[in-house]
Amino acid sequence: MPAWILTGLSDSEFNRLRWRCRRGMRELDAVLMRFADRHYLAAGEAEQAAFRGLLSAPDPEILDLLTGRLRTDDEVLNRVLGMLRDERLP
Repeated sequence: MPAWILTGLSDSEFNRLRWRCRRGMRELDAVLMRFADRHYLAAGEAEQAAFRGLLSAPDPEILDLLTGRLRTDDEVLNRVLGMLRDERLP
């Protein structure tokens, strides 16, 4: 049984989330998709909400947050960004 079903997330809901991870930049796609596949389901509700909110931001803003050119005071979002930064490592 897929893990997202065990968390109450339907196949279509998880697939929609993964689709939202597909952006206009290949590296950004890869980082967001890896987070979704590796961490989203195990993340807490607050981290999941922060990740979904991040997906609503334009690509340049996400990239600026990941590179540190743009900062946020949101502690939960900063945790998610830290996990995303770790995904950039080979």
